[in-house]
Amino acid sequence: MTSSKSLPLIEADAVVIGAGPVGLFQVFQLGLLEISAHVIDSLPYVGGQCIELYPDKPIYDIPAVVACTGRELVAQLEKQAAPFQPTYHLGQSVRELKREADGRFALETTRGQRFLAKAVLIAAGVGAFEPRKLKVDGIETLEGRHLHYHAAPAAALVGQDVWVMGGDESAVQAVLDLAALDYGQRPHSITLLHRREVLQAPTMMVAELLALREAGQLNFKVGQITGFAQNADQSLSGLNIIDVDGATSLHPAQQLIVYLGLSPKLGPVADWGLAMERKQLQVDTEAFATSAPGIFAVGDINTYPGKKKLIVCGFHECVLAAFGTAAMVFPERKTLLQYTTTSPRLHQLLGVATPSKAE
Repeated sequence: MTSSKSLPLIEADAVVIGAGPVGLFQVFQLGLLEISAHVIDSLPYVGGQCIELYPDKPIYDIPAVVACTGRELVAQLEKQAAPFQPTYHLGQSVRELKREADGRFALETTRGQRFLAKAVLIAAGVGAFEPRKLKVDGIETLEGRHLHYHAAPAAALVGQDVWVMGGDESAVQAVLDLAALDYGQRPHSITLLHRREVLQAPTMMVAELLALREAGQLNFKVGQITGFAQNADQSLSGLNIIDVDGATSLHPAQQLIVYLGLSPKLGPVADWGLAMERKQLQVDTEAFATSAPGIFAVGDINTYPGKKKLIVCGFHECVLAAFGTAAMVFPERKTLLQYTTTSPRLHQLLGVATPSKAE
């Protein structure tokens, strides 16, 4: 873990915890009120549940958008927030949150990054997504070097015997991406390992995988990992695989990428002293403030009478939470409601031209 002493303290107007759709829209709403934001998420990319659970499935209940995929929605929200230049701190979670004597909040992440913020907005959905770990004795010692639970650095895979474990869309896509690399950038061998023949991925993706297997571009093996072998320097050299007939054999392997799904965990949020109900943060509906002044909660992480866990409801919560945040960040001024249709100031912030009266 990176030492917190080696990372400079970041002073911020607001810190948004969670980079899912609601967290991204929260950044946009804060920006309209001239509040800059830093965003923290446990995943190595933005998108939250949309990207992890249904990236290519259609969503039909986003206002004025007849249909879009989770991936498309996230891309548009990220683009919408871009004029406000949020800083994303990905692949890390907030492990500590406390109020300082001056009323600001001190936060520290699992990578040792420290923040001092005037307001905190929790948009953590159902919690931080953590990959389900492979249960093989001792294999955790290989994490980060030869065992990966997200896409591994491409340079680490060149010329290696690479195994991808899993049977869902993420695993199949990872194998296809590896097979599509140019010759000089490809692994020595690519093998998809799944516990059964059936893959939970779109038909076209499975067909492409099988065609590549027939062409000798990759392998597909049915079985499970029971152990592993190492070289003298403790690097991975092979995997013990038990097949459907119960036979175990050792196969060359230097890199293993595991896609066993994700498990949401509330994590340290439960230890921050905020009022909760059934693992959700209680908020008022005026500004979606929690029981701690200066900390707000939007999206699936919060609860209140009549709560509905819909993206569109989370978007509404972001608007009111932004105004509540403005009162914390700019206590000396009154925040007026402006319309993006007509406000020259908002047009300036968004980087768009103000229509002339003749128009």
